[in-house]
Amino acid sequence: MTRAPTTARSLADLVEAGALPRTALADPALAQVARDYAIAVTPDVLDLIEGTPADDPIARQFIPTAQEATTTPEERDDPIGDHAHAPVKGIVHRYPDRVLLKPLHTCPVYCRFCFRREQVGPGGAALNEAEFEAALAYIAARPQIWEVIITGGDPFMLSPRRIARIVEALDAIAHVAVIRFHTRVPVVDPARIDDAVVDALKARRAAVYVGVHCNHARELTPASRACLARLADAGIVLLSQSVLLRGVNDTVEALEALFRALVAARVRPYYLHHPDLARGTSHFRLPIEEGQALMRALRGRLSGLCQPTYVLDIPGGHGKSPIGPSYVSDADSDGSRAVTDFRGERHDYPDG
Repeated sequence: MTRAPTTARSLADLVEAGALPRTALADPALAQVARDYAIAVTPDVLDLIEGTPADDPIARQFIPTAQEATTTPEERDDPIGDHAHAPVKGIVHRYPDRVLLKPLHTCPVYCRFCFRREQVGPGGAALNEAEFEAALAYIAARPQIWEVIITGGDPFMLSPRRIARIVEALDAIAHVAVIRFHTRVPVVDPARIDDAVVDALKARRAAVYVGVHCNHARELTPASRACLARLADAGIVLLSQSVLLRGVNDTVEALEALFRALVAARVRPYYLHHPDLARGTSHFRLPIEEGQALMRALRGRLSGLCQPTYVLDIPGGHGKSPIGPSYVSDADSDGSRAVTDFRGERHDYPDG
């Protein structure tokens, strides 16, 4: 595919870039999808596309399809209950010791499976100064808040000056020990992470982490790996978050390649999310049992460094729960248990 000079932001842009056929412009279902949900595909991502959403894991994540026009009864506008836990604008406080800080609702790309697809888009305004100060005051007034997770939208869409302002403000709150940014930028627009951004992320006191959203090994291009190296070399701890997606990474081979590539790039796999019940995303979801079988198959094939926690964000705002397979049986009457090894063989263990 010829490299597009700018981010594609419409069906017409995607046709021009060769990511959609011209007939897509006459598809009423696809037109409805484009009206309902934001489109943005960076030149870096367009370069990676080698087919259609039906047969290419990169295209499937970013190129809109008519399937998104289908909403199932269980799907929700706010699948993980952000709104129910938003005491002030820009804050989500779901867990006692940590909060989300959402300074903006724009992203460099818009993933077709996004659980915040009803909230994000090019018109998503950033917090103004008064709103930002109110969010900081909420955090400062609650000493139980140990970690602040900056998300959105994508906080790395902010200028280095704005990023530094966030880091400095949170670093000045003594009980905030960890500042964590969640971003897609290192894999979809790595050139954005320049020396100014890296410098902006450096705190005097708090530990700074960056959580990188990556779902397929092909996303880790040479440019992406160089970007991650700049962050790691600056002492920033890198984690990954991935989503288990039908047609993207729902095989043992795809997950193995992804997690190995992340660890080799000094990114520790953190969470593998079961897909959320966002509207128009049923074609991405698979049964939990399939995800558990995949995680079981990875055990023994991969180092512990490469093993994320498989989690489900319980609909309605009840938080994440690990849903991976169990390797130990309930206790028998004599207190013994059976423990399964990575080969699938069971072994008695005299517990207690």
